[in-house]
Amino acid sequence: MSIKTAVLNGVATIEIARPEKKNALTVAMYQAMADALVAATADAAVRAVLITGQPGIFTSGNDIEDFMSRPPGQGSDAADSPVFRFMRALLDCDKPVVAAVTGAAIGIGTTMLLHCDFVYVSDEARLAMPFVSLGLVPEFASSLLVPQLMGHARAAEKLLLGDPFTPEQAVEFGLANAVLPAGEVVNHARRVAERFNALPPGAVREAKQLLRAPQRDAVLNTIRTEGERFAARLRSPEAMEAFQAFFQKRKPDFSKF
Repeated sequence: MSIKTAVLNGVATIEIARPEKKNALTVAMYQAMADALVAATADAAVRAVLITGQPGIFTSGNDIEDFMSRPPGQGSDAADSPVFRFMRALLDCDKPVVAAVTGAAIGIGTTMLLHCDFVYVSDEARLAMPFVSLGLVPEFASSLLVPQLMGHARAAEKLLLGDPFTPEQAVEFGLANAVLPAGEVVNHARRVAERFNALPPGAVREAKQLLRAPQRDAVLNTIRTEGERFAARLRSPEAMEAFQAFFQKRKPDFSKF
């Protein structure tokens, strides 16, 4: 199984474990993560959730071949697709979510961090949101939240040009809490998650709800709008050229568009 889950000492761990494919996410993996988040939310014994990857790689984003063979639908069908179930489950999780970014975080590997409560980044990590270079558009409310964190100019660099950024910049932008040595990031994140065992769970849940409430409707609306455009872009000639170039290991040619 490419998603490993466990509950230990009040912490539900969701581990992305497909290192041979750089932790690229398949439809089945999205569904497994969604199910794990729903279970953690419902389990009174769980006080926090930890999301992590493998040494040197958090996730390289979507598995393009799998994603193209089973793309998310449009309209009402989109909400039932595993990727959107995962997004909604992360948004609806009322327990603190701690991310240990163990290495490269590409695409949704970065955008999911916008919806975590604590983010600790390995000093070996590289973060990037290269949606436009694949003929796509931003997702997971990143078109709303990234400009709020970074300002429009920096957000344009990251979302339009797809420029990567460093762990230190992630902290500077407010996306992450701290940069840690690669060998320490998971243990540190787990210690943070375990601190919630000593705090009143009801107060934690309500405080998290209050922190997220002012933007919840805007986030949901943005995810819906982005999702519609993302699904349409998946079928566009530009995206087809980008994906063919990826599989053929060549540079895409957008000069004809």
